[in-house]
Amino acid sequence: MAKYLKMNTVGEMLKTEFLEPYNLSAEEIAEAISFPAWQIMAIIENGAQMTAELDLLLTKYFGMSEGFFIRWQDSYNLRQAKRHLRHKLSQIVPLAKLNRAAVL
Repeated sequence: MAKYLKMNTVGEMLKTEFLEPYNLSAEEIAEAISFPAWQIMAIIENGAQMTAELDLLLTKYFGMSEGFFIRWQDSYNLRQAKRHLRHKLSQIVPLAKLNRAAVL
């Protein structure tokens, strides 16, 4: 079995890299950006998906480039899918390696 490094969800990263260092709660951020606290908590505690709307609000609040949290979410999703599909992916022969004349 392959060994992998632990991947942090966007919620875990939000908590450890933003909430904790700034000593903020999800409720305080929610109030500052006019967003439901329960949705932020769902991302942090339950691994709910980051939304584009929340990404825009959070990046504005923290002074970051738009899309930071969405890119983290997408990267996490791709790595999870790659782990899940590793055997299937290893069996696929890329089109560029096929003899295209035989296919046509």
